[in-house]
Amino acid sequence: MIIKKFKYISIIVLATLFAITSCVNDLDTVPIDEDVVTSETVYEDANNYINVLAKLYAGLAVSGQQGPSGMNDLSGLDEGFGQYLRALWYAQQLTTDEAVIGWNDATLRDFHDMDWSSTDGFITNLYYRIFYQVSLCNEFIRETTPEKLDGRNISGSIRTDIELYRSEARFLRALSYYHAVDLFGSVPFVTEEDNVGAFFPEQISRADLFAYVESELLAVENELSAPRSVDYGRADQAAVWMLLAKLYLNAEVYTGQAKYSEAATYSEKVINAGYSLESDYTHLFLADNNTSNEIIFPIIQDGANIRTWGGTTFLVHAPVGGSMSPAEFGIDGGWSGLRTTKQFVGKFLDLETLAPKLKSAKVDYPVIYVPGGYQSGSGYSEGDWAPDVAPTLGSVNSDSNYEGYIYFADAAEFKFTAGPNWDLNWGDDGGDGSLEPNGANLSVAEGGYYKLNVNTADLTYSIAKTDWGIIGSATANGWDSDQNMEFDAETKTWIAELDLSAGEIKFRANDDWAINYGDDGADGVLGAGAANIAIAEAGSYKITMKLESPDYTYTVEKFSSDSRALFYTEGQNLEIEDLFEFTEGYAITKWRNITSTGETGVDLTHPDTDFPMFRLADAYLMYAEAVVRGGGGSMSNAVSYVNELRERAYGDDFGNMTEADLTLDFILDERARELYWEGHRRSDLIRFGKFTSSNYVWAWKGAVKEGVGVDDKYKLFPLPASDVGANPNLTQTTGY
Repeated sequence: MIIKKFKYISIIVLATLFAITSCVNDLDTVPIDEDVVTSETVYEDANNYINVLAKLYAGLAVSGQQGPSGMNDLSGLDEGFGQYLRALWYAQQLTTDEAVIGWNDATLRDFHDMDWSSTDGFITNLYYRIFYQVSLCNEFIRETTPEKLDGRNISGSIRTDIELYRSEARFLRALSYYHAVDLFGSVPFVTEEDNVGAFFPEQISRADLFAYVESELLAVENELSAPRSVDYGRADQAAVWMLLAKLYLNAEVYTGQAKYSEAATYSEKVINAGYSLESDYTHLFLADNNTSNEIIFPIIQDGANIRTWGGTTFLVHAPVGGSMSPAEFGIDGGWSGLRTTKQFVGKFLDLETLAPKLKSAKVDYPVIYVPGGYQSGSGYSEGDWAPDVAPTLGSVNSDSNYEGYIYFADAAEFKFTAGPNWDLNWGDDGGDGSLEPNGANLSVAEGGYYKLNVNTADLTYSIAKTDWGIIGSATANGWDSDQNMEFDAETKTWIAELDLSAGEIKFRANDDWAINYGDDGADGVLGAGAANIAIAEAGSYKITMKLESPDYTYTVEKFSSDSRALFYTEGQNLEIEDLFEFTEGYAITKWRNITSTGETGVDLTHPDTDFPMFRLADAYLMYAEAVVRGGGGSMSNAVSYVNELRERAYGDDFGNMTEADLTLDFILDERARELYWEGHRRSDLIRFGKFTSSNYVWAWKGAVKEGVGVDDKYKLFPLPASDVGANPNLTQTTGY
């Protein structure tokens, strides 16, 4: 039985049993038991078939016979990066805007640069791993024909079970051939019909391999178990439908013929199969995600019994570094590797400000200027003591009273000028709060955010340092104490993110009512001592306040944030100047070896977290895309499915979309927001025409920091040069 916590059984499979591709020397396999020399020893005992089936599933999860390393299935390949899922993940993610890696191992950077060749070791490894998996499946299918089972006198219920296992093996083979179609296109082709032993396989076209995968899936569709009726981790009908939907959604790329109607049909079959969305998005990537009703087909990982240096061991450890705490991820240490690009962050945040835009002042008031030695250091201008680019104070009533707020990064000196020049300026000769024309420089003793008031008629001024907070019945502390705001020195904006209830708020300085602001006109403009600001409904809010020179403005935006934006930003730069510096690029906290109840997985090195290769949310998005692309179905259903995902992400209907919003560009971005780091992005970008082209670029695409378009040949990976050289039946992929 294949369940979450099963122990690996010693599965006896000899290298000589498998018909691989032509790379015989490169794909030498390692036998588990050197004393066993024939398959008959394995297959004579009907109880062994489930063990061999376990090995087929394990081929996606581990890379050898004992794990996490040792007795590698494929000699000459590192068991860490050589594991199936990790190799697939490299190809599908490191080539896109979703992921960068800070390791300079061999040709790993070529994935970012999009300049790989047919001798690339990582690509060669992926190719070998796919065809090793095909070979394992071929052998099992070959040994479970009716004739073979008759000859071994296997009958009754156990024979019925074995017939089901055979259909599952055909699904697993179709899955690997699907990866071959998607990644390599035209490849060597071997099935159970080919004789065992070394030979030169014929090459199959991409379109013909597509047709073969389709026919295999359709053939086993009704032979597999009904959805959710088989042990977790094994393929059921919904897994077949899911793979068919993905195959059909990409059919135009693979064959030149669109099959969006079929994609919609099979996506809907998955949607109606009895699976349901996980209520908490993050639970899908935790150590007890095996309990989720959303996951349709996982690659099982288990810290005690299914150990690998690939899989989710890689996905949990590699994104942890910098100031991140490994303990918060349930691991014994981070590998300081994976981050993401600014362009991906832009799927969630405004890249210009990373905050809501502020309203502009409504009125131009008379102003005076405040030049000083602080201007460049505080971010106001390139030079100091320049009145024409200095901050200003405004006179709201167009009289002699001027006020405003200025940020001083450190202790500083300054003066007031009547215009953007030095013709008339004021200082304070006695330091007594009285101004004199051409007087001595004024000063602040320490950095901070200061309120300045000047009366040019009686030549008086005042300076008060301020820190700001929000108070009111809508806040957690009510009218008793303030909720502090944070100052952004770059934008000169005060910001707070708060959970508010329905009620009222005001802004006040220094935890005191001497300086407080409200809004009499509910127009976004603040006034001293003005009316309370109403908060209509409870929720999470982002509140900003920009004082400087009047008008003083603020925004109160219901901050129903997209909970899928699992970024770690402390100590991380948004821009990536150096690919190999972990703090360049935001880190991602999606994968953890922590359960939904806060417990750590059974092992601090090898997580219990399963990899959801197929889950229901993807079916929702495939259906919506197929409908928008003209595949039939219901547009209202498509919108409903998308909004189910967004309501889970936002916690309310703040992010809901309409039919008019459901464009292809939106769907591509929504797939990124929902499915990032799950092995889909490369295929998605190719399907949308944005993978190699210059109409969408990201950091370090094409080996350029700003990103550039690349040759269309990179939509496919090359066949390994070693295989092409060894097999006269193979023709290299165009361009390589």
